[in-house]
Amino acid sequence: MAVKWDGGHSSSVLCLNASAEGLVASGAERGELALWDGGGSPVAQLRLPQAEDVTSVVFSARRPSTLYTSHGETISVLDVRSLQEPLQRFHVNEEEINCLSVNDTDSFLAAADDSGAIKVVDLESKKVSRSLRHSNICSSVAFRPQRPQSLVSCGLDMQVMLWNLQKVRPLWTTNLQECDMQEESPQSAGQFFNPPLAHSLSVASCGNVFGCGAQDGKVRIFRVTGARFERELEFQAHSLGVSQVLFMPEAYQLLSGGNDGKVLLWDVSSNVGKQQKSPAKSLHRKKAQAAASSRKDGKLNKAASNEHPGVVPKLSIEHGEKVNWLSCTEIKGSRRVLVADQTSSVSAYPLPEP
Repeated sequence: MAVKWDGGHSSSVLCLNASAEGLVASGAERGELALWDGGGSPVAQLRLPQAEDVTSVVFSARRPSTLYTSHGETISVLDVRSLQEPLQRFHVNEEEINCLSVNDTDSFLAAADDSGAIKVVDLESKKVSRSLRHSNICSSVAFRPQRPQSLVSCGLDMQVMLWNLQKVRPLWTTNLQECDMQEESPQSAGQFFNPPLAHSLSVASCGNVFGCGAQDGKVRIFRVTGARFERELEFQAHSLGVSQVLFMPEAYQLLSGGNDGKVLLWDVSSNVGKQQKSPAKSLHRKKAQAAASSRKDGKLNKAASNEHPGVVPKLSIEHGEKVNWLSCTEIKGSRRVLVADQTSSVSAYPLPEP
């Protein structure tokens, strides 16, 4: 059963993040920002200027008292020890920001927005060092752990991209719809009533594996190899769009939240952990073998498409409300998944031990 965290907001909670010290930040509509202790009690509240929706909150990995928040087209830097006027403001995006990410050295901040732009701010010089771009709304961006110059992004253009801050163009791009069409049978190739608009990304702690949740209800897992990435796993996770994915600190445990009101925990270690040695070659070999053995009447079966109908969730939570954001924290020695939805509460659910 969920424990409800109430009293922090009066409107729908849009985003969540937990610090290394156990403090939780939540952002809501109309500029509402709240801080919570591990017991679910609000310890501080602030209404940001212009009462614009708070769409993303992220703690600094190096300085847990520093919180980056996006509201409208603005990024505010706050000190959670004294939640008052922002220490700094960046106004570098031209449209509403959807997602923030800070690298683990706290040297760069990336902000993805509705124009498709990703503005990368050098936090030392306080200037934009890179402007990266999708052709439609950029919904999610994430720096890769242990690789402070590398990040991945996704958007409503159905593109998933790998970037290095030394280059303006993406190192590698995958179009989710084109991948699906290549692997569908000819009869169904054109029947995409629910295109895979990409909503959310999360990178595993190893930095080489990341997951993407899309509007078609599928979760896709990719592995980065050098300057490119390969899809290793794809499965139907939700009956409606996947709004959030979140890799847990433990290797290859992934949370997903959907518009169907479900929160699911997946263990994908058996699918992605076995390709540590030369994953690209291994995957190509598997694909070639699968294609050769399964090509009948010009069609490819599921084995060739890397789709795993047998992937089942380790835990299924019937949350009941469309999921806006997921976070994870430890409370009194036990893991909790925190869920933000259309209500003004945050829901906390216990998670099984890894």
